Amino acid sequence: MTTQLMPPPIAQVSAEQRLLLEGVSWQQYELLLATLGDDFPALRLSYLEGSLEIMTTSPLHEELKSTIRMLLEAFFQTLGIRYHCIGSATFRKMARQRGLEPDECYCLGQKKEFPDLAIEMVLTSGLVDKLEIYRGLGVAEVWVWEAGQFRIYNLREDGYERLSNSELLPNCDIQLLASYVKPEEQFDTVMALSLVTLAREHLNHEKRSSEEDRALDFPPIC
Repeated sequence: MTTQLMPPPIAQVSAEQRLLLEGVSWQQYELLLATLGDDFPALRLSYLEGSLEIMTTSPLHEELKSTIRMLLEAFFQTLGIRYHCIGSATFRKMARQRGLEPDECYCLGQKKEFPDLAIEMVLTSGLVDKLEIYRGLGVAEVWVWEAGQFRIYNLREDGYERLSNSELLPNCDIQLLASYVKPEEQFDTVMALSLVTLAREHLNHEKRSSEEDRALDFPPIC
């Protein structure tokens, strides 16, 4: 089993560190998960066919993921979208030799074995291909937060396709959501997004009602 230690490129911005272990068996991976348990919430383990990345998260990482979680849940609640939040639980599939803990993840509608939506914070370069892990787990959509913006990936038959908008949440304005990701102003930005979302939904409802009224007034075709 070989190791590779990658220090973060900008240590003053992020205290994240990553360690890559090669030649790790599935049994060793599961043993490590069982040994660590819930005692180290700042650790993220990502396993892909014998490669195991161990990452420690930074305070900024945790603040960003918490802010995005609150914003997204405000969006769900304002529009009445049913969801089940699973957080950073470990998901793994032995047959595909893949496993990880998302930063945040959600099932839309009811709880499922694997989430519909996973969210990842990227402050430093990863050592394993997390999208390939998510593909093996069958996660429909992955949002990656990096450099102040979201990258949206939707699962296709041959892998993930990058999109400009979410297919799972077509009413979510991704650029608007990104503009509210301000960890230092969590309460204010969450409240502001809720009000903006509610106002937009009201305007959309008025527009739909007006279009329906015009359709009813259209003269019949004989």
